[in-house]
Amino acid sequence: MKNYRDISSNNNNIAMGNSRQIFSFAIKRNWILIFLLASHQMAFGQVNRLIQQLHKPSDQKVMVAAHRGDWRNAPENSLAAYKLAMQKGVDIIEVDLKMSSDSVLVILHDKTLDRSTTGKGKVSALTFEEIKKLKLKDGLGVPTEETIPSLEEVMLLAKGKVLVNLDHSTPFFVEAINILNKTGTLKQAIFKSDEPYEKLFNRYGPLLSCITFMPVIETDYGGNQKTIDEYQKKLGAVAVELVFSKDTTMVFRNHVLIKTKGSKVWVNSLWPDLCGGHNDDLAVLHGNLEQSWGWLISHGANIIQTDRPAELLAYLRKRKLHD
Repeated sequence: MKNYRDISSNNNNIAMGNSRQIFSFAIKRNWILIFLLASHQMAFGQVNRLIQQLHKPSDQKVMVAAHRGDWRNAPENSLAAYKLAMQKGVDIIEVDLKMSSDSVLVILHDKTLDRSTTGKGKVSALTFEEIKKLKLKDGLGVPTEETIPSLEEVMLLAKGKVLVNLDHSTPFFVEAINILNKTGTLKQAIFKSDEPYEKLFNRYGPLLSCITFMPVIETDYGGNQKTIDEYQKKLGAVAVELVFSKDTTMVFRNHVLIKTKGSKVWVNSLWPDLCGGHNDDLAVLHGNLEQSWGWLISHGANIIQTDRPAELLAYLRKRKLHD
């Protein structure tokens, strides 16, 4: 029979063993917490850097926005197109918002399904479940296995990685903000509108102070410096999207004034009427890089939305204007 001293010794050994296990577990737990924290910081380090860059109006580096994703290699506005664009290293992806009949925000450019999907009729006439049964078509009109994504799906894909340009978003600010808050991506989103400030404020009021905003200034349709000044003064516009068919427009020529008042200059090089003829095809199909992207950059553009993300990134990196 064991005496008291033996029992006491055994209890001490067990206690010491338990203490070691507890201590070991605590160390492991702390390392796990450190690892998770580091992973979180790494995951959001990229997008935080882009957010900081977006708020530096005179930064010499040029940010690249992929129009509808990398749609030449995957169906436009598909998750596949956005993944490819992100893999290429773009800073921003552009999405076009529409709403289903049951109030789900989906990503599609047209109001109707006919051109880019296997469906027919208006997007707004179908439920999200019905929309999800359709297939997106590629650039040649051939159906693929890609489906129409929701805004929530795209934001989860982009979370911590790239900024997101919310095009066609004016009617849906409230619904979009709800999705962005739900996914933790509000700071990654750029809202935009071509409406005058007063009209937009009457519609959304103080809600505008919660978002990152960029006005669209269409110079051929009356957009002018006064509109820009009002948005910069009253809403702190992070950028100004300039649309101009002639490169002699004074609004674009006054890009220095836009930057000194705190906004970047966004230009779309998608086709000639949007950028005074200094478009993507001039660069890629005709090899005239300096009269296309080079001209836009030399005249103040420090965000360019493109249908040729790979080629534009290669050009910028060669000029050390992009990481």
